Amino acid sequence: MLDISNNSVKNDIELSQFKSYQIILKCQVKQAPIYVMLGCFVVLLIGLFLPWTQNISTKGYVTTRQPEQHPQAIQSVISGRIEEWFVREGDFVNQGDTILHISEVKAEYFDPNLIANTTEQLEAKNQSRTSYDSKIEALKKQYRALDEGLALKRQQTLQKLAQERNKSSMDSIDLEVFRNNLAIAVNQYSRTKELYDKGLKTLSELQEKQYKKQEAEAKVSVQQNKWINQQNTVGILTIELLAIEQEYTDKLAKSQSDLQSAISAKMENEATIAKLKSTISNYSMRQQYYYLTAPQSGYVTKILRKGIGETIKEGSDIAIIVPDNYDLAVEVYLKPNDLPLLHVGNSARLRFDGWPAIVISGWPQSSTGVFNGTIVAIDQYISDNGHYRVLISPEVADRPWPEQLRVGAGTEAFLLLNKVPVWYELWRQLNGFPPDFYQSGVDKEEVKLKAPIKSIK
Repeated sequence: MLDISNNSVKNDIELSQFKSYQIILKCQVKQAPIYVMLGCFVVLLIGLFLPWTQNISTKGYVTTRQPEQHPQAIQSVISGRIEEWFVREGDFVNQGDTILHISEVKAEYFDPNLIANTTEQLEAKNQSRTSYDSKIEALKKQYRALDEGLALKRQQTLQKLAQERNKSSMDSIDLEVFRNNLAIAVNQYSRTKELYDKGLKTLSELQEKQYKKQEAEAKVSVQQNKWINQQNTVGILTIELLAIEQEYTDKLAKSQSDLQSAISAKMENEATIAKLKSTISNYSMRQQYYYLTAPQSGYVTKILRKGIGETIKEGSDIAIIVPDNYDLAVEVYLKPNDLPLLHVGNSARLRFDGWPAIVISGWPQSSTGVFNGTIVAIDQYISDNGHYRVLISPEVADRPWPEQLRVGAGTEAFLLLNKVPVWYELWRQLNGFPPDFYQSGVDKEEVKLKAPIKSIK
């Protein structure tokens, strides 16, 4: 029917009674799924050519990049006994607030007047230093006096020795004179005796010459003994000079030894004074460690040592404090195969535990509830779990991460790579190939692709 009239026969005629109508109706019903399938195929075909962002999916947790912003253990520098707590778990403390009071457990520090007693020892050593100074000055004067006495005694002995040598020289000259006189007297006696034997000289003249000869002999003998005695005196003075040198050398050496001993004792006293000063300073510093204070502002999250009277060792953890101000980052681990695909500056999409999100990894711009990040560090060595650690920080130009986010929260990260068609990504996933990666500034067409090496059976 052409349906060109206002009068309708639909109400008067039952079309289903006609076979032709039933055949046409069946043909139309069978063609509808074909059109639907054809439309779906067209849509799917178009979807296969849509761009898809390749990515690496991994899990991690929230952390911080700054070392001082990590949860920190409060430790005691000295051993002690817990006397009083000033905080509870969950309390907020400012930097320098007192957390714990401890007392001594070592016997050498039990004296309540330890610093005062050590200060008295220091004062006594300071007074003894004055005594050592006086002793050293007296020994120096003694040494100078001995040195001057040696010089004076040496000069005196040398002068006396020179005087005795002059006397010995004069006695030697007189001895020669007396010997000459003796020779003359002997000669005269001989000639007088010859003349006496000839009768030319009288006996008295001969006896007179004989007397003069004997007198000359006696003078020679006396002068020779005198000269010998003078020589002995010179020798005695020479020996005495050597004895003086030896005596004063011993005295000077002893005085120098005493002086060096006094100087050494003074140096030991100075070392003791310095040690006492260091000890007093250590005692004062140790008393400051009786009160443990917060190294930075934050929350006391966990107390590891509980109760009163418990003994703690130096360097042991007492409580955990978490800073109140920190710069968040995400720490994830990648397989070694994925590491060459990434470099510092790559973008990432993050989904945090507790924040609802709809993630479409291949179309990050269509995802909701996710946050953007940038890779800021990649470890150069492998971790104990066989993966490489990667740090991701928030993007400055993007919206900030949630304020309620805490360190340790779980995170799912999608590290974005290059864009490819959907059909290519499906083909890559089915074949298990790694994602494509091209460095910036390199065109895909310029990259020479090589056929994979066939395995040899």
